[in-house]
Amino acid sequence: MTQAMSICRADRTPVIVGVGEALDRPASALEGRSPSELMTQALRCADADGQGGWLDQIDSLDVIHSVSWPLADPLEALVSRLGISPRRKNYGPIGGETPIRFLHEAACKIASGESEVAALCGGESEHTVRLAQRELAMLPWGERAPHWQKPRDRSYLHPLARAHGLHQPVFVYPLYETACQAAWGQTPAQGRAESARLWAELSAIAADNPYAFIRQPHATHEIEQAGSSNRPIAWPYPKLMVANPLVNQGAAVIVTSLERARAAGIADHRLVYIGTGWGAHEPRDWVARENYHSSLAQDAVLRGVLTQSSLAAHEIDFFELYSCFPCVPKMARRTLGMSNDQAISVTGGLTFFGAPLNNYMTHAIAAMVGRLRQSPRACGLVYGQGEFVTKHHALMLMGGERRGHGGMPLGEPDATQPHVSQVPRIVTEATGKICIETSTVLFDRNGMPTHGVVVGLTDEHARTLARVPAGDHCSMQALMQLDRSPVGRQAALRTADDGLLECALT
Repeated sequence: MTQAMSICRADRTPVIVGVGEALDRPASALEGRSPSELMTQALRCADADGQGGWLDQIDSLDVIHSVSWPLADPLEALVSRLGISPRRKNYGPIGGETPIRFLHEAACKIASGESEVAALCGGESEHTVRLAQRELAMLPWGERAPHWQKPRDRSYLHPLARAHGLHQPVFVYPLYETACQAAWGQTPAQGRAESARLWAELSAIAADNPYAFIRQPHATHEIEQAGSSNRPIAWPYPKLMVANPLVNQGAAVIVTSLERARAAGIADHRLVYIGTGWGAHEPRDWVARENYHSSLAQDAVLRGVLTQSSLAAHEIDFFELYSCFPCVPKMARRTLGMSNDQAISVTGGLTFFGAPLNNYMTHAIAAMVGRLRQSPRACGLVYGQGEFVTKHHALMLMGGERRGHGGMPLGEPDATQPHVSQVPRIVTEATGKICIETSTVLFDRNGMPTHGVVVGLTDEHARTLARVPAGDHCSMQALMQLDRSPVGRQAALRTADDGLLECALT
């Protein structure tokens, strides 16, 4: 990891002065607000939250990549609505970690004097877009950018991943879940119970969040048991354990220096200090990872933040651990050494609060600011993740009355890739048997399994993927057995008519 920056002078210490959120639940598509409108509302709310007068002073603006209705020039659409002219404007790449990285970068710009007032914001209207598709309505939001589906491109993935249907996060994160359960000595039933308990806690947090899209708390058994209202998506995850992108939400954050904030008359208890931050990434192609029961990049980021801030998990008051799927916060809380009674979110999670695609962590920052204003001597850790357990960024935030806030270094904002030394060779052809590293089963929208996929190692320690046909009931049942993990079992290979490998569990 990179070395920490020198400590900021007190007058350049970066602080959050305003946060804003927007929630839209239209009865029909034509009543819905566009992502640009939600961002505009969120930034105006953030300005008002900071006692006003900040919008015209913004000299650095980062906009989170918006997927639901991508415009040809989203930056111009936003600044035109607001009537502002930031000197620096940046439209971010795809990634759930980008809000944390942008906040980290904004803090560094404030600390160095490169910026005086910085803002980041994002918005999505996927709920309205889906309504419009059902209602056959034409949304009056301007023309989409050419090739607007490009952000969902998966050409960087190994052909085996695409051939077996493992090219979307919802089908890949279950591989980590299955591998982690085995590595932690859990049966699938025990792993599912832990996930359901955490997600029930998230639903209760979302129920108390006025900006959440789903404000109905769910009991553990409702989340754990698949059924008509909680259909299976990809084993072992049902619908209530996966991110929900069908939301209309926007959020924004305004950052400036301590000197400027105090000159504006903002009370100390309303300021939130930005502390140390770390970023790291895995190889982008998930097939080319060292293993599926850990993330070297996640470990480096979380341990780096703890080390640089000289804090242990029990000394951190609040956490926001990215929660697109249960394996992510379960891995993170183990790396951090959190106790079972420490909550993993202040926001409500990407299932219940909602998953505005790349922008969830902007809402998480806003929620964390609220907690730290209520407890101005407390501190909180925000951690975001992008793609396929690929991109990671974490940041410490501290209440305005916390002692020693000026002595915590920011750290460099650039992400690094930890050294990977033991990636197996990947092969598309193999014979004999493989030892299962991990697996999943994919389901259709009616809750019926379409096929299983096994990731395994040959006798020569080469990695390959193999399909389990839905008609092989014994093998499918073995992949979904609750009292025994498929990890470590043997599977016999054969080549199917389409040229892909298939396997049967032995």
